[in-house]
Amino acid sequence: MAISRIAQGGVVALGSALWGWSTGAYAEYELNMPQGVTSISKDVYDLHMLIFWICVAIGIGVFGVMFWSIYHHRKSRGAVAAQFHESTVIEIIWTIIPMAILIAMAVPATGTLVRMADARDAELTIKVTGYQWRWQYDYLDQGVSFFSTLSTPQAQIRNTASKGEHYLLEVDNPLVVPVGKKVRILTTAADVIHSWWVPDLGWKKDAIPGFINEAWTQIDKPGIYRGQCAELCGRDHGFMPVVVKAVSPEEFEQWLVQMKAQANPQTAQNKPVSLSATVPGGQTL
Repeated sequence: MAISRIAQGGVVALGSALWGWSTGAYAEYELNMPQGVTSISKDVYDLHMLIFWICVAIGIGVFGVMFWSIYHHRKSRGAVAAQFHESTVIEIIWTIIPMAILIAMAVPATGTLVRMADARDAELTIKVTGYQWRWQYDYLDQGVSFFSTLSTPQAQIRNTASKGEHYLLEVDNPLVVPVGKKVRILTTAADVIHSWWVPDLGWKKDAIPGFINEAWTQIDKPGIYRGQCAELCGRDHGFMPVVVKAVSPEEFEQWLVQMKAQANPQTAQNKPVSLSATVPGGQTL
């Protein structure tokens, strides 16, 4: 008996230690989705919370009635089950009520989806192409194109150095966009299916070879927003981050001038070509 109690105590202690270690392993623990930094992301968050509370109310109502019925109609109190079959009234009630709830959910959801798909009147168009395992960004009207590749040091990946704040979420060339401008984003892929996802923007789009998906965003707050490929695309899927840098329109114009100067062969000659400026076959842009 004593040995059994000691064993039980050891199991409890070990379980407590493992639980404490596992909870301490979370760098960031959130139960809800982010509100984001765009109008669409805020609409998605509000829709999510509306549907959530509707589901909570339904759950409380259904389980409340069920538990009340179980308690007040238990066998020990002499309850006898009613005998009836195919009540037309009940059939109508449990058909109309769920239908009304679904319609109430569908109206705001449809409005949000329509706004998400409306990429008209965009002031900037960027094509995003997924590769194994990096992104290519083409500013279609500005003549600027570059690759964005993971920049986390190999020492951190191999656990020979301490990990940085943005481990596996940092790149050499982020996507730069102006704040307050509607940006149309076209996503596709050159090899396998990828998915371009930045949680703070409120949406994600699959990048499919031979197919172009369309979305848009308008960031009103300067900052750096991080995401990653959300589609399992091969062995290095976890090393394909997305970084979006939102700057003022003036800074964006200056950045465009610098990028165009770097792409000019007359100014860029005699400079070494980095991996981010090449395509998979080794051919420079």
